[in-house]
Amino acid sequence: MLLRAEGIGKSFGRSTVLKSAAVWAEAGQVSVLLGRNGSGKTTLMRIACGCLRADFGTVRFGEYARERPVLSDLARLGLMYLPQEGLLSNRYSVEQHLDVIAFRYGSYRVVEAVERLRLGECLGLRPWQLSGGERARASLALALIRGPRCLVVDEPLAGLAPLDSDLLAQVLRTMADEGCAVVTSGHDARELLALEDVVLWCVAGTTHHLGPPEQAVGHTQFVREYLGPGFRLPKEA
Repeated sequence: MLLRAEGIGKSFGRSTVLKSAAVWAEAGQVSVLLGRNGSGKTTLMRIACGCLRADFGTVRFGEYARERPVLSDLARLGLMYLPQEGLLSNRYSVEQHLDVIAFRYGSYRVVEAVERLRLGECLGLRPWQLSGGERARASLALALIRGPRCLVVDEPLAGLAPLDSDLLAQVLRTMADEGCAVVTSGHDARELLALEDVVLWCVAGTTHHLGPPEQAVGHTQFVREYLGPGFRLPKEA
């Protein structure tokens, strides 16, 4: 495993969010955290990326192992974190954002990122001028240009139109197929189950490794408490 956060516990005041949770990522695969609002998905992902300190537990990234990792250290090792709100600043245009990443990591994938994420008409615009889907596509373009070893992206499909959602899912799948370890989360169960290789269910302060989607939908408690009895996998999954 490239990224592994294990035995993670976190409380905020008297509220215990995580008791003993885990999340991991392997090169070439998409791991997806599913769970209800407030189940601790974002907290777990932020801890795994070094954006938030756990009360206990360990994070490993390759040979790096820490109880309290720091995002800047993990980033130097090849991890990239995309929060749900994205990474764009209203001070700069989409093109300027892409240029900064290209200057640091190389420009050979800029044209590919613009084409794949259909950003041609957005390059001169600033984030406040974009739709939610366009902002999400622009943020993912930064990751595509950088080419991280591991991408952790929080709820990338939330609130998006089907066209944008399908496009982002395709790019995430392609990045994994090219060797990136991808960790994502959300509530769009049908789309995420069609995208992922490994299902992690976040519930009651812990996580359950349910395996591939075909195996996860056979987990009685997961279906009863999260998916619902009428849930069916998409045919292409």
